[in-house]
Amino acid sequence: MYDFIVVGAGPAGSRFARGAAERDRDVLVFEQGEIGRPLACSGHVSTDIWDYVPDSAHDELFQNEIYGARFHVGGPETDGEAFYKHESISNAIDRVGLDKTLARTAVEAGADVRDHHTVTAVRERHDHVAVVVKGPSGTETHKARMVVGCDGPRSRVRSECDLPQPGEFLHGVLGFDSTPDHQDFVDVHLSVPKFFAWRIPRGDAGVEYGLAVAPSASVPDRFSAFCDAYGVDVSHRCSGAIPIGPPRRVTGRRSLLIGDAAAQTKPFTGGGILYGMRAADHAAREIDPEQPGTLGDYERAWRDDLSNEIRLGHWVRRAYSLPTPIQSLGLQALSGEIGVHMDRPSTLFSREQMRTLLSQSNR
Repeated sequence: MYDFIVVGAGPAGSRFARGAAERDRDVLVFEQGEIGRPLACSGHVSTDIWDYVPDSAHDELFQNEIYGARFHVGGPETDGEAFYKHESISNAIDRVGLDKTLARTAVEAGADVRDHHTVTAVRERHDHVAVVVKGPSGTETHKARMVVGCDGPRSRVRSECDLPQPGEFLHGVLGFDSTPDHQDFVDVHLSVPKFFAWRIPRGDAGVEYGLAVAPSASVPDRFSAFCDAYGVDVSHRCSGAIPIGPPRRVTGRRSLLIGDAAAQTKPFTGGGILYGMRAADHAAREIDPEQPGTLGDYERAWRDDLSNEIRLGHWVRRAYSLPTPIQSLGLQALSGEIGVHMDRPSTLFSREQMRTLLSQSNR
């Protein structure tokens, strides 16, 4: 019997598998298709990402350095207000390559990672979990002391173990233009109802265009109109659900959720790579597969780490729905050099940010 069966080999799943394997747990990981594909997530991340991958992977994954963002309350025809730092704020990276790199580190730590295996059923028993999987050799049933759902917004583990749903889902769409672009600013458009759209230069890899809104039949048309406004015809598209708002619990009798499956995402961007991996580290450290009571330790640990940032992130997101004149005034007043971290809304109130605002006001 395995200690853990992990469903999903994205960043959260591979990070947990690596951490658990390094603690001498017997870990089996299933990924539905090819690891990293289909792509359904932006490749724009904070520079903290390099704390989670081997140094040797940097040159392979890195695409572009980002120093700031232009926020628009209209389309590409508007100038936007610039927010920046004098050092790199974030990077554009090879998102598919990131998944493959993290899965490789899990294997090197001792986890058994199998792609092209689809989990079709999960059954929690009093002393184990039975996981039914359809793979290249047919249907198999594997047993483990616990099952870990890292299988995205529409988590099979969450539904099979009757765990609560996230607060809401948005519909995200990505498209890519292959024209190289080495600009060091991203563009953020707050003119999309309830969320936003973006343009991210990815160096030689081209440009990423994205949009996230409440689900509706008009989402593809909205995205096409956004790309048309930029005068681009994207080469390919991908889309998926974005979970916002963690449910009241992400653990069951012998089950737990990490990453998008647990809606451990930033409410103001929808990104969840770093939050998911931070939660994965808590899970690997706190949970003893032979002691189901330690699932509560994981719940407390990840919420102590992330709940304040998520709560503040909801307040940031509320600003997206303010009347356009108020948005414009606010952006004008706050634009310029910043002292914030893109994954930590709490830094909006940090000493560094206060010093930066005061220095600007004294100019």
